[in-house]
Amino acid sequence: MTARHTPEDLAAANGRTIEDVIAPDLNILFCGINPGLLSALTGHHFARPGNRFWPTLHRSGFTPRQLAPADQQQLLDWGLGITNVVARATAGAAELRPEEYRSGGEVLRAKVEEFRPRWLAVVGIGAYRIAFDAPKAVMGRQDRMVGKTGLWVLPNPSGLNAHYNLDSLAAAYSELREAVRPAGSAGS
Repeated sequence: MTARHTPEDLAAANGRTIEDVIAPDLNILFCGINPGLLSALTGHHFARPGNRFWPTLHRSGFTPRQLAPADQQQLLDWGLGITNVVARATAGAAELRPEEYRSGGEVLRAKVEEFRPRWLAVVGIGAYRIAFDAPKAVMGRQDRMVGKTGLWVLPNPSGLNAHYNLDSLAAAYSELREAVRPAGSAGS
C-alpha cells in the first residue's frame, strides 16, 4: 500500500461496508469476521498490512503468487471469493455485539444458498461459533452444511492472532485446500 491514510480518514470509514468478491458456484468462499477500517477505506478485503491472509493463501497453494489486497478480484479466476460474517467495518472485532454475529450469520446463510459455493471457510472460530450457534465447534471441517455447501473453520489470519504464525496458518489452509480439491485436480 503506497497511500497514506490519516486517522481522520480511518475514523470516517467506521461503519462502512465493502463489496463481496463473489460469484455463483465458487469452490471456496472465504468469510472474514468483518472489515477493518483500512478495508472499508480502500474497498479491499484483508487490507491491513499486518494481516496474513494474502501470504497464507499463496503459501498454502490457493494462488500461484501472492496477491495484494487490490488484486482481490483475481480470486474469482481460481474459484475463490471473500465475504464477511458482519458487513459493518470497525477498528476491531471486539466492537461487534453477539446479535450482529447472529444476524450476520443469517445473511451469510442466505448468501451461501444463493451463490452455492462448494465450501464456506469461516476465518475465525469465535465468529463461527456465534454466527452458526455452534459453541463447541473446533477448527477444521464441520459436520453441518448450509444446503449443499460444506463448512470449514480456519484460524483468523490477523496479525493479532498470536496463536498462529505464518507457517501454521499455511498448514491449516493447506489442509482445507487438500480436502476440497476436486478428484484428479492439481490445484484448487
